[in-house]
Amino acid sequence: MRLNRRNLLKSSACGFGYLAAASMMQRHAKAEGGNPLAAKSTHFPARAKRVIFVFMQGGPSHVDTFDYKPLLEKHDGEERTFDDARVLAKTKTITKHRVFKSPWKFKQYGECGQYVSELFPNIAQHVDDLCFLKGMHTDGVAHGPATLFLHTGSINFVRPSVGAWVQYGLGSESENLPGFVTLQPSMGNGGPRNFGNAFLPAVYQGTAVGRAGVSAKDAKIRNLSNPMLNSNEQMSQFEALQKINAIQKNSHPGDTEMDAMINSYELAWRMQHSVPDILDLSSESQHVQNMYGIGEKETDDFGRQCLMARRLSEAGVRYIQVNYGDNTNNPRWDQHSNLEKHADHAVKVDKPIAGLLADLKQRGLLEDTLVWWGGEFGRTPYAQANGTGRDHNPYGFTSFVAGGGVKAGFSYGETDEFGHHAIQDKIHMHDWHATLLHLLGLDHEKLTFNYSGRDFRLTDVHGEVIKEIFA
Repeated sequence: MRLNRRNLLKSSACGFGYLAAASMMQRHAKAEGGNPLAAKSTHFPARAKRVIFVFMQGGPSHVDTFDYKPLLEKHDGEERTFDDARVLAKTKTITKHRVFKSPWKFKQYGECGQYVSELFPNIAQHVDDLCFLKGMHTDGVAHGPATLFLHTGSINFVRPSVGAWVQYGLGSESENLPGFVTLQPSMGNGGPRNFGNAFLPAVYQGTAVGRAGVSAKDAKIRNLSNPMLNSNEQMSQFEALQKINAIQKNSHPGDTEMDAMINSYELAWRMQHSVPDILDLSSESQHVQNMYGIGEKETDDFGRQCLMARRLSEAGVRYIQVNYGDNTNNPRWDQHSNLEKHADHAVKVDKPIAGLLADLKQRGLLEDTLVWWGGEFGRTPYAQANGTGRDHNPYGFTSFVAGGGVKAGFSYGETDEFGHHAIQDKIHMHDWHATLLHLLGLDHEKLTFNYSGRDFRLTDVHGEVIKEIFA
């Protein structure tokens, strides 16, 4: 081609734009059809289509919620030795601790007879739909490492989050929504890494709606609208961008990375028209809003998050994280002293979570939606520093799951008689990650991504699928 002024301007106008986008495109996966968000085949038939993870930041105490230990009351006040690496790291000596009974009474609920404390009277009504995992244990004794491990399967390295792996493995059910959304995430204890893509293509990172510390009423996706242009002007701008993209696409046939980038831009455009309606809860009936505690002082904020989660799951979002957290150095459930503050948090989440479970079930969504509730670890059965709270306990704690192909009214695993260590049917966090992927139809050993000359996976070189909890 003869280089004249016209050809120079023509090639530069598109060429410089292409160079500016090159580094962005390199972060996108090469997928069939050029769209990395296109729905993908599972490794085997899936039991669940989507996940709603209800994250309790700070580590709620299992022995004060769902893991009833009568011996705590029987031996309350006694001095005993507990094998605890966290204490040894601080004191270098083996010390005795005062056994600390729960301030709350437990009773049995449902046909399954599951014990639940007074903290969760509403969730207690749904025990026959829940599967309790009482032998959980994890890596990391501090909030930062344990929270990262919960979300990414790693403490020391930057790794993709669970939601990013799910979106990478399955793509998106909806053409108008991202496959992974996190509601009001905390910026502490890993912050964006807890919903990040790490070395996976950037298109798989979580889309944050709001942030911790901001009212759920004001939760929105940043930069979703352009107040400087009206809808007609935005449409004209978008159509012009599509024409430029088409020129570039024709100039680089077979470049699936360019196709991926173009598709992600088009998704962002479609989101402008679909997301605001989904996040607008005013269309829900008063009855449904009441189920979630919306309009009540204690439950309004978290109730809005849980209802948004249902609406997002109904619209086809694969992985939704609902966060009960904040941006302080003392996460909400972290009661090293004044354990009774657990009650303040429980009253804020109990009714909304129960509402979510009931709403999903009545709409027929619970069958193929896996609901996962839990924190990064549990709490000790003894009083920290002989005070009025409990220390971190990664050695044994409880999570519960519902729907999505797991047994209902079932309890799996057990901690010791005081609730300190998982001793029977133990589930390491790697095992749970492997199991979660399996329920979605993904083999955790096959879901890999080659980065820097090595294949990586969510479970690293660990993880056993816990098939005993499958329905």
